[in-house]
Amino acid sequence: MRFPEFQEEWEKYKVSDILEFFPTNSLSWEQLEFETDNIHNLHYGLIHKGLPTQIELSKCTLPNIKDEFIPNKYTICKEGDIAFADASEDTNDVAKVVEFLNCNNKSIICGLHTIHGRDKRQLTTKGFKGYIFSSNPFRYQVRRLAQGTKIYSINSRNFDELYISIPSKEEQTKIAHLLFLIDERIETQNKIIEEYKKLKNALAVFFFGTSVKYTSVGEICDVIMGQSPSSAAYNYVNNGLPLVQGNLDISEGTTSPRMWTSEITKQCEIGDIILTVRAPVGVVAKSNMIACVGRGICAIKVKESKYNEYVYQYLQYFKNKWISIEQGSTFSAISRDDILSISIPAITKKLTAASHILALFDNKINAEISFLKMYRSQKQFLLSKMFI
Repeated sequence: MRFPEFQEEWEKYKVSDILEFFPTNSLSWEQLEFETDNIHNLHYGLIHKGLPTQIELSKCTLPNIKDEFIPNKYTICKEGDIAFADASEDTNDVAKVVEFLNCNNKSIICGLHTIHGRDKRQLTTKGFKGYIFSSNPFRYQVRRLAQGTKIYSINSRNFDELYISIPSKEEQTKIAHLLFLIDERIETQNKIIEEYKKLKNALAVFFFGTSVKYTSVGEICDVIMGQSPSSAAYNYVNNGLPLVQGNLDISEGTTSPRMWTSEITKQCEIGDIILTVRAPVGVVAKSNMIACVGRGICAIKVKESKYNEYVYQYLQYFKNKWISIEQGSTFSAISRDDILSISIPAITKKLTAASHILALFDNKINAEISFLKMYRSQKQFLLSKMFI
């Protein structure tokens, strides 16, 4: 897929012939902070958590190195440099990349599990490198080279075996501009979603935070703690029931299981409220299916189903408070008694109506998330079709 005015062949290069690489540091999160403004450090976790393809410090925040941990030797990132995340649990995210733009007046260095690259030959235009190293042809090569079992990784020597094809600088500029516009729309969409979430949270505080009369979850709900079936019963061929066993089986407020189980231990019904009881504790969802529930969750059954939405919205409001009652050292967890003893405002017509207002915000947020997925899908489509 090309702009119609371009017909020239793209030229193929070995990546190690067009980039030089610099040492990076291995500083942990504990050695970084946001309070000061001296030397910024790019931790690989930030790349995985959704930094934009082009890093501009006016649009994103990077942590700073605490004074006592500033390395003796380091290389400051320059305009047009790139950083790869060299490790991930997912081979699709190994060598996920960001490009530094408009950062020359800031001191940024590359940190833990990153690979810092810089142009040797000035073959690419501003912004283009971030996209070509995000493109499907390059990502496919990385997946083939990534080594590991649970954690997959590459190193700078692997770039001797990786290739990219580069068009004329005029075509690069048009490709980068198109993809940058989509990235801007994705960034805007993320802000829209965050603003709706903030507004909903503020309303939840207003509705629930001023209550004076309380009861307990145990008074209005039953709680069924999950029990994991044998792993030998797990399957992907719809044998038995879907298995909901943790946060990874929840998506956008509903159950979204990854596998099935032929051994049924405990189960939830359609309309039950699902709550994660192991790290992370307190994630809430609505069950949209009959499913087997594993030990990482519980199923909450509201005794009067007409109050399902009320309990669901309150538990969403309450989720930030779980840290005060989490138990355990290796894995934080909560018990059935913890859940049954949660104080919940006594049900009133006003609060019931308020919970339905909050549900409308959930619907709006989910609609905006659908748009976000569409924009991301468009970008991925172009990354697969516009590069050789």
